[in-house]
Amino acid sequence: MQPLWYRNAVIYAMDPAMFRDSDGDGWGDIRGITKRLDHLRGLGATCVWLLPFYPSPFKDGGYDLTDHLSVDPRLGTLPDVVELLEEAEEAGIRVLFDLVVQHTSDRHPWFQEARSDPDSPYRDYYIWSDEPRDDGLKPVFPTVEDSIWTWDEEAGQYYRHVFYAHEPDLNLANPEVRAEIRRVMAFWLRLGVSGFRVDAVPYMVHGAADAAEFEAGTDLLREMREFVALRHPEAVLVGEVDVPLEEYDDYFLDGEGLTMLLNFWLNNHVFLALARGEAEPVHRALGELPQPPRRSQFANWLRNHDELDLERLSESEREEVMSLFAPDEDMRAYDRGIRRRIAPMLGGDPRRLAAAHALLLSLPGTPVLQYGDEIGMGDDLSRRERMSVRIPMQWTSEENGGFSSAPKDELVAEPVKDGPFGYEEVNVYDQHRLPGGLLSRVGDLVRTRLGLTEIGFGTHRVLDTGCPSVVALRHSDEEDGDVVTLVNLSGDDVEVRIPDDDGADLVDVLTDGEYPLDEDDPPVFKLAGHGYRWLRPRAHVFK
Repeated sequence: MQPLWYRNAVIYAMDPAMFRDSDGDGWGDIRGITKRLDHLRGLGATCVWLLPFYPSPFKDGGYDLTDHLSVDPRLGTLPDVVELLEEAEEAGIRVLFDLVVQHTSDRHPWFQEARSDPDSPYRDYYIWSDEPRDDGLKPVFPTVEDSIWTWDEEAGQYYRHVFYAHEPDLNLANPEVRAEIRRVMAFWLRLGVSGFRVDAVPYMVHGAADAAEFEAGTDLLREMREFVALRHPEAVLVGEVDVPLEEYDDYFLDGEGLTMLLNFWLNNHVFLALARGEAEPVHRALGELPQPPRRSQFANWLRNHDELDLERLSESEREEVMSLFAPDEDMRAYDRGIRRRIAPMLGGDPRRLAAAHALLLSLPGTPVLQYGDEIGMGDDLSRRERMSVRIPMQWTSEENGGFSSAPKDELVAEPVKDGPFGYEEVNVYDQHRLPGGLLSRVGDLVRTRLGLTEIGFGTHRVLDTGCPSVVALRHSDEEDGDVVTLVNLSGDDVEVRIPDDDGADLVDVLTDGEYPLDEDDPPVFKLAGHGYRWLRPRAHVFK
């Protein structure tokens, strides 16, 4: 058993509908993922997080599901899922599924039953009102939905939805709904998943606060964690928790709540640092983060599958990031975030993209990679809202980027063909043949990061190098020793002095290029523009 496997994992997040079409129907599918596990293994990823693949109208990328216990026929079958889990285990790759239980599609059988019969037990699976009321919530997508209440003619009442009107909220105060959630988790755990990324957790907690059995809404997280731990002690709950920093402890619950929190606070400040070319926002954000409980962890990422929500920055900081990375209105989402991928935001510069990944992989916590970012894929701003970053994976320069053999009018989404980020210019096959390219650099970073267990298991502190563009961290672990990570966010060459004993007798473990050995005392560490160096004390390298 590896009960703390997640502390030193590298998670690869993918949209199954967009990854690889194995049967030529135009949709990526589960078998397509299974056939491309070699790509994940070669990259060094040890865990894959699958976005929803459940039956769905796909009006919200699968998050509007109609069945928690099955597979959308366009994406495969349950035997396909079992085969994927078995093949992934053979490859040493764990699998996380998205757990979407804050809401359902309005086409879900539960909702259809609820709206058609006021006496149905499913009526109380959702939240109804004779008139719109103030529940202390606002629409998640304020430029799309102007209210969290929608009138249902058949039900004769309003139903609540903090997301889209076609995604009615489940009533988490109802013990029968929570029993359904446990049944869903038990089903997939029996098939062999290693846990769940839990969608929209703060809204779940808000809904569970009215449960008669709970003292607080966060008791729902204790209930879920205990249930999962009793059935699969190694399984994790990774929470989508975008809340003020001071509320993080409410979701960890001293190790009895969520196993990992997706770290929106640090993510926002990473982009502020990238925009400024300065380390201070990252150093400051790390200093302000609460220490997770002993068996808990933060999960970090550059870009996720959603909007880049910058709500944790001040208004002036947010506008600073937006003006640089999303100068045009169609690059922005919901008056608060960005709907672009990392490669276009950083100008497609392979060195800058590699440095951004070096930063991600040197941050304390568990890194999450977004599919396609390892090769510098772009986005498609012609797609609506957040769908702009959910585009087909680019495997080759052939038709449809090697994603599918289907005609264009049958594709789930048209691959990006033209421009500097189109599949003719950016694809996996060509990058495999390009030594020193982005895929090679990211793979080296990922595989090296897995060996530097101090970053995943140890403690960290910021080093004062006197160089404002360099994110400098020292990671320490009693068993494994120390690692120093340096990442230059500037395009200019710099020299760094590491104070006191922190810089003594360090040797490179991984760098972006050749750096001469410095004989000064204390030594001077050179970094090229957007360069990075990961170092260990000589005694730990050659012990």
